[in-house]
Amino acid sequence: MAGTRLKDVAERAGVSIKTVSNVVRGNVRVAEPTRQRVLSAIQELDYRPNASARHLRTGRSGVIALAVPELVQPYFAELATAVIDAAREHDVSVLIEDTGGDPAAELRVACGLSDPLIDGVLLSPQRLDQFTLARRERRVPLVLLGERDYEVPADHVLIDNVLAAQEATAHLIAGGRRRIAAVGFQSDPLFTTSQQRARGYLKALESAGLPHQPELTPLVPAFTRTDGMTAMRGLLALREPPDAVFCFSDLLASGVVRAVYDAGRTVPRDIAVIGFDDIEETRFSVPSLSTVAPDKHQVAQLAVEALLARIAGDPEAPHTTLHAEHRLVARESTA
Repeated sequence: MAGTRLKDVAERAGVSIKTVSNVVRGNVRVAEPTRQRVLSAIQELDYRPNASARHLRTGRSGVIALAVPELVQPYFAELATAVIDAAREHDVSVLIEDTGGDPAAELRVACGLSDPLIDGVLLSPQRLDQFTLARRERRVPLVLLGERDYEVPADHVLIDNVLAAQEATAHLIAGGRRRIAAVGFQSDPLFTTSQQRARGYLKALESAGLPHQPELTPLVPAFTRTDGMTAMRGLLALREPPDAVFCFSDLLASGVVRAVYDAGRTVPRDIAVIGFDDIEETRFSVPSLSTVAPDKHQVAQLAVEALLARIAGDPEAPHTTLHAEHRLVARESTA
């Protein structure tokens, strides 16, 4: 109901305004029968707490922002869902921003979107360099997500990409594969995810005594299905094609598998394929895709808890780097 006030809810429930406020904020214990009466009144009157009023009372709005490069990428969509779930446990709402990987948009988010009602920001940057980030004008509480190597005053949540990539490549080697390609190499040093996964791939080859063959590591412009398909077509045109492919993302792997089948070959009999991200579709593809699974729920929980601690605590306290777990999921594509 438009214009419904705390006072209206209190009168409907037969309690004080303070009791209604305590129920809405959820930070004071209220007797269960009373709480249920208040919640019923809130529902009947369609009461919506006013974020601006909450901000004036507490200095906080209960709203944080999450910014990712591309929401159309399944990994980021699944991560966003996990962040929303983690934030909901703390009665916090999440504003989602798609930056498109644009450094200006990423900086705008890092400054709180110029919105005084944003309590803090979770940012997965793609092209924002650390020097620009360090000079941001409005220093809202900030937690960084992902693999970018930053030396800036901000908490950071990530997985060990080098180790994960090394494990994925070692899995192919353990399956008897020896001519192993990697699809996901990029020349731009700002694409740290690619650099780190490439490092893990090369470490696994070195540990197994296998040479790095540059023709097996084609550059890709992005981590898309089309880029994976294009790269794999080039690999299949080699005099000696690979017998396995480590893809730096599941979307790249999807394109790689398509190219293999288009060429009249099969996965994994002719070429084994493993991806990275464990997006939902990998469980249902044919064959199902082996992959590295970052613990997205742990990433979300660590990030939300770190941000809320920064919002509530000392903004100048020492910053931390938090590592989430990952695991290798072996499925049909490497059987």
